[in-house]
Amino acid sequence: MVFFGLARFRLVAVATVWLLLTSVFFYGYWKITYLPLLLISVIGNFYFGKYINLAKTASKQAKVLLWLGVCFNLGILGYYKYAGFFVSSLNQLLQTTWDVPEILLPLAISFYSFTQIAYLVDAYRGETKGNQYDLLSYSLFVIFFPQLIAGPILRHDELIPQFQKLRNFVFSQKNIALGLTLFTLGLSKKVLIADNVSPWVGAVFDNADNVSFIEAWVGAFSYTFQLYFDFSGYSDMAIGLGWMFNIRLPINFNSPYKAISIVDFWRRWHITLSNFLRDYLYIPLGGSRRGEFRRYVNLVTTMLLGGLWHGAGWTYVVWGGLHGTFLAINHGWRKSGLKLPALLGWVMTFTAVMFSWVVFRASSFNDATELLKAMIGMKGIVLLSNWQSLLPGLKEIGVQFKDAKELIYLPPNYNQSIILLAGLLLAVSLLPNTQEIMQKFKPTWWWALSISGLALGCLLALNRVSEFLYFQF
Repeated sequence: MVFFGLARFRLVAVATVWLLLTSVFFYGYWKITYLPLLLISVIGNFYFGKYINLAKTASKQAKVLLWLGVCFNLGILGYYKYAGFFVSSLNQLLQTTWDVPEILLPLAISFYSFTQIAYLVDAYRGETKGNQYDLLSYSLFVIFFPQLIAGPILRHDELIPQFQKLRNFVFSQKNIALGLTLFTLGLSKKVLIADNVSPWVGAVFDNADNVSFIEAWVGAFSYTFQLYFDFSGYSDMAIGLGWMFNIRLPINFNSPYKAISIVDFWRRWHITLSNFLRDYLYIPLGGSRRGEFRRYVNLVTTMLLGGLWHGAGWTYVVWGGLHGTFLAINHGWRKSGLKLPALLGWVMTFTAVMFSWVVFRASSFNDATELLKAMIGMKGIVLLSNWQSLLPGLKEIGVQFKDAKELIYLPPNYNQSIILLAGLLLAVSLLPNTQEIMQKFKPTWWWALSISGLALGCLLALNRVSEFLYFQF
């Protein structure tokens, strides 16, 4: 059964529904004043793209319009997300006391700003010519509610053509079943895993000066898994919601903790952001076309900006710089023709990623430094006393064994918690991911009971405070 006969009426109706849903979301979770900001951003970028599209491809007029559009987006993003950060940094540097009024960060501003900058660049390159995008189609592309809040970051040619296909407005039992299944799998990642390890993260990172070796490692592992299951869970939910509406959103995660190199990691982690950074920053900076040294500079510069995109803080910038440096080292190693055994490559990659997550999560450089010092044993190596019989001889070389009562930042049921973290490590490195699971989906009673059980468990767990980590970015 086709929902609407006339394509124009169908598009108007669907766009209106999404606008209303977005309005309710913004009203319920953020100040209503930010809805006009979103609409100004969408309408402004639509007309910038329209006039760029009318100009000759790559002409001076198109370039001027592109820069005006990019400055329009960066101006909004810079004021709401970075004004306070830059002023406070200048105050520290110049010993001044400039004051900035409190600015609440509009929800999803980084995602819809990047989406629209990519659209303007594509228009400048001539990739939108011949496409009759009207304001409603474009608006729906930007504010399509499954992906608005935390991605994936979409390109116009991935989404708008789907809105204009009549068959996408035909009810599909198969897509409803697939979408509900993937949504439930994503929700279970978030609610049953990420939310349960979240308290272990806060206990360690909020007391960075006082944690011991074992506590620091438990906190680092916990955050590594919390972030992964939080964000990949949200991405699965977004793709599942899109599926229910017959819309295919791109995969954003592909088992990143199975990566055997940093290059491999960034091909698997937040794939749409990686593609954006490559296509709209790294390649325009020159990529690898201007020699090896320039390539490494471009990699570090791209990742520094990628780190700043995640948050207004120097820890994010340093995190980006670390990954830029890791990528440069990885490319240099590959160019030399040397290879590492896959297992050693995986251990090195996972360890480097986890150490960088400590910097990413820490509230200050001091906290990050203290945690890293504890992790590498600079504050002494402290293990649980009930492990002493399993690790004979370590005490003689300076390792301390303490009772769990003295290690107050460990989870209450520390033995079960450490076993759970070890299980999660095995799961993310060996088990199939949700995309691979969905390839085996069949409408059977076994699937129905399994997914229903997961959904029930999620609903029962929703009685506590929960947050999506990537909402703050």
